[in-house]
Amino acid sequence: MSGKKRVSYYYDGDVGNYYYGPGHPMKPHRIRMTHNLLLNYGLYKKMEIYRPHKASAEDMTRFHSDDYINFLRTIVPDSDNQSKNMSRFNVGEDCPVFDGLYEFCQLSSGGSLAGAAKLNSAQSDIAVNWAGGLHHAKRSEASGFCYVNDIVLAILELLKRHERVLYIDIDVHHGDGVEEAFYCTNRVMTVSFHKFGEYFPGTGDIKDVGAKEGKHYAVNCPLKDHIDDDSYQRIFRPVIQHIMDWYDPGAVVLQCGADSLTGDRLGCFNLSLKGHAACVEYVKSFNKPLLMLGGGGYTIRNVARCWTYETAVALNTDIDDELPFNDYFEYFGPDFRLHISPSNHENQNSQEYLELNLKQIVENLRHVASAPSVQMQPLVDTLDPESEDEDRVDPDNRRATALVDSKISHDAELSESEDEGGRKDSHSNKEKVYRKKATPTGEAAATATATETPSGEATGGMDTKPDEAAATTTAAVAQPPPAAATDGAAPPTEPAAPAPAAPATMDQTQDKTE
Repeated sequence: MSGKKRVSYYYDGDVGNYYYGPGHPMKPHRIRMTHNLLLNYGLYKKMEIYRPHKASAEDMTRFHSDDYINFLRTIVPDSDNQSKNMSRFNVGEDCPVFDGLYEFCQLSSGGSLAGAAKLNSAQSDIAVNWAGGLHHAKRSEASGFCYVNDIVLAILELLKRHERVLYIDIDVHHGDGVEEAFYCTNRVMTVSFHKFGEYFPGTGDIKDVGAKEGKHYAVNCPLKDHIDDDSYQRIFRPVIQHIMDWYDPGAVVLQCGADSLTGDRLGCFNLSLKGHAACVEYVKSFNKPLLMLGGGGYTIRNVARCWTYETAVALNTDIDDELPFNDYFEYFGPDFRLHISPSNHENQNSQEYLELNLKQIVENLRHVASAPSVQMQPLVDTLDPESEDEDRVDPDNRRATALVDSKISHDAELSESEDEGGRKDSHSNKEKVYRKKATPTGEAAATATATETPSGEATGGMDTKPDEAAATTTAAVAQPPPAAATDGAAPPTEPAAPAPAAPATMDQTQDKTE
């Protein structure tokens, strides 16, 4: 493994409370399970843990349209007068309206923005937000269980400091929302390894390479069913090596969707935890500022296993295969082990197929002869050098959150297995069939922690058509906006320094063991 890194981890204890509805495959509860498991492994002792501030509407409209964010902010379940807007913004069955929808989007985006700001300040080498990675959301519509694209927001934040940003997606589904956002700029290269062909979202052909200034800066590696660890690494490593050599990004965003694991409810790959985490370890070895995000993952016991293990990889820490007792221990039966065994499905990705894909990708990358030049411009500071103190807090303000969260808890106050106030999903055993449909366009130990805030001024976004979308996003990344205060937080250990295939549908059934 590569050397130890300074790791910042973002988590809000409320994120596990949100509920998409009975039978829906997306369960934010998996984030709480992940957090509780890594606490009981003791990983919290090796990293700085922050509760991020919620992203504001201004933060989210740096990419998304005002109308769309206003809709998310005002919509409530059973709104009889919103059917027209629900259709307009693709909110309905796959992306339902549920209690706290807007707040859930704020928490997911806030962690990714704060992690990007922490990397920009060079106060961390790796930032982790498992509640992020919602890569399907478009500028003015929800898609694939995703409402706000925290990844695009985080990349826009990183572009304030870095001339080039690399986005890598190892979710089983194509990272269409992120690719579309940066389709026409060379300041962001998007790389996606995904199942392709009669599969949501139906995009991500190897021939889709970007447009205009972004031509050859979109890289797609389409894969077939049941790819195993060895085959995945055979294509992943050389592609990433070529990109690092030719593109030389200043920072990397890695979307670690866990639906590419074996046995996922909606996935069709056959990766073990070690095979999935090998991608994290390899990207980490390039010693670039790294933002690690969550994403898909619908067999939630395996999602918790995966993201806990990958947190340990980020920390360069070995953890036991035997799971420690935790608040959700019964989820992991009958073996109660960390690692999972691949299935015996036949790998449909032949060596010849992978070599052909690699050859085509490398040929496309030859057009990226060297790191592209961009117009030199002053880099902006994304952090406020002065954090809030008691003298500047209004004594009549009952909730001086920033001040309260900056307090550091003594180690004796930390518990490794305290329930966060939530409970297991009582609806998870109900049977229901869901379709993830392509659209035409397309608890306790770490929560007494410091607080991070997203920053920045609103910038442009994109339309639902890739060329138009990327053109607008290109304008946003060409002139990084001045930043507002962001960090002002103290870590737990020390105070902080300042045209695709035909759209497909996919049936899914509820996993009763969750």
